[in-house]
Amino acid sequence: MGKNHVIILAITQQKLSYRQAAKQYGVSKSWVHKIHKRYLHEGTDAFRAQSRKPHTSPRRTPEAVRERVLELRKELTTAGLDAGPHTLAEHLAREHIRLGTTTIWRILKQAEAVTPQPQKRPRSSYLRFQADQPNETWQSDFTHWRLASGADTEIIGWIDDHSRFLLHLSVHRRISGTTVTTTFTTATNEYGLPASTLTDNGMVYTTRHAGGGRGEGNSNAFETLLSLEGIQQKNGRPYKPTTQGKIERLWQTLKLFLTAQPAAHSLEELQQQLDKFRHYYNHIRPHRSIGRNTPATAYGLIPKATPTGSDPIWKVRYDKVNEGRITLRYGNKMLHLGVGRQHEREEVIALVKDRDVTIIDYQGTVLGEYEIDPNKNYQPKK
Repeated sequence: MGKNHVIILAITQQKLSYRQAAKQYGVSKSWVHKIHKRYLHEGTDAFRAQSRKPHTSPRRTPEAVRERVLELRKELTTAGLDAGPHTLAEHLAREHIRLGTTTIWRILKQAEAVTPQPQKRPRSSYLRFQADQPNETWQSDFTHWRLASGADTEIIGWIDDHSRFLLHLSVHRRISGTTVTTTFTTATNEYGLPASTLTDNGMVYTTRHAGGGRGEGNSNAFETLLSLEGIQQKNGRPYKPTTQGKIERLWQTLKLFLTAQPAAHSLEELQQQLDKFRHYYNHIRPHRSIGRNTPATAYGLIPKATPTGSDPIWKVRYDKVNEGRITLRYGNKMLHLGVGRQHEREEVIALVKDRDVTIIDYQGTVLGEYEIDPNKNYQPKK
């Protein structure tokens, strides 16, 4: 016999008052009144344990929206594209459906559309290295892919380190030194010269580790081209592919996409698939590491770096608004630039050239323009 049953018996048979029953059984008077009222309406059913679950859920995601989340997830995974909560949130926002990533994750989990992987390291534990400006560093590498006939091909790519913008992607029977210089100049003709490049130590990129004396003062065509243009050449440590992590990650994304496509029978068919992927990757797919912008947006957001010896351009500084302002070191002084308390805790970008400063957000909106006065600690907007 439960406690509630005993209390009801005390009231109905022993004729105790609510106050007396509450004192005797160590509960509140209001609780005694509540269960007695329930007993009068429900009889002995009132003694059964009742769920505390609300009868209605006004904040529950509408069923049509839940179905769209699962439908979009299936569309993207079938096409071999990323379909995590952050990517889904961006795609849904373009359809004017606003959902938080936690809500999306819950919907996917309830529908058993994802497999939790608690053993994976959280993304916040990784140290990220990223160029400050577009064209500051271009990464390049190549990978293998088989045609429907079983013939092997090689795909070369050039990617901007700062924005993840895929500058070039093409397929060839074999990658040679000529392929590297040709694809590089194709990209520079469209996007300008980078300040530096980052590749592995393959012979098509560098001869510095070549045996038989080939690496002693004998540069290959790519190294010579970079030297003539004043472009710094950087190479990862041997057997450390994580140095070129951005383009290594690109290959993983690309191969998931290609696996989901009909097998290409020729270089021309495979190139068409690569062109389709490059457009999606640059202009549609949001990227977590660049503020959920697309690579094309991030690439065009701020001024681009140039090779050493070129005309000086804007310097770039990343900051977060604190108490309505950011700090900027000018000369030997720390200055404070007023941005506005309405932008508190926002991540911003400061573009500096001589005494001119422009502050923008990650969507490219100008938040303030300034002309530095070195004699003043606080710098108001123009």
